[in-house]
Amino acid sequence: MSGDIARDSAEGSSRSSVSHHNQPQSPPLSRYESQKRRDWNTFGQYLKNQRPPVALSQCNCNHVLEFLRYLDQFGKTKVHLHGCVFFGQPDPPAPCTCPLRQAWGSLDALIGRLRAAYDEHGGSPETNPFGNGAIRVYLREVRDCQAKARGIPYRKKKKKKTQIKPNVDDPMPSSNQQPS
Repeated sequence: MSGDIARDSAEGSSRSSVSHHNQPQSPPLSRYESQKRRDWNTFGQYLKNQRPPVALSQCNCNHVLEFLRYLDQFGKTKVHLHGCVFFGQPDPPAPCTCPLRQAWGSLDALIGRLRAAYDEHGGSPETNPFGNGAIRVYLREVRDCQAKARGIPYRKKKKKKTQIKPNVDDPMPSSNQQPS
């Protein structure tokens, strides 16, 4: 009997691959595109689960801020509270009861993906709730709070300046040469 089940599942999988064979296949999504789609679906589900449900067209920056706070419960980054003996220590020597939160970098990347997804789904840049100033302020506060709690100040990376190097093959006239 188990052989029948294995044969049926094998036949079923070959039948399904044959039926999909005639349809044009789009190239596989990049990791970024897959994550963006997953994030967009998660946010949409979050809005549907609100009481009462919130339509995407009615979504504003307050819904986005609530979503970011909701995600903290699934975070994996220890953020020490002010009263904790390990507050401000980059490498605490022992565990503590401080909460786990979403890391600032994860939230920042999430907002970037959701902002792009909103635009791709027909939203106008002027009404994009993910690009609202309140979101930027919230992310800045999270970044600063987490940096203080870890004792590691956040420093923005400076962009490297690209220098234009002269082409070695092109002889440049020097200032002390006379034109002939």
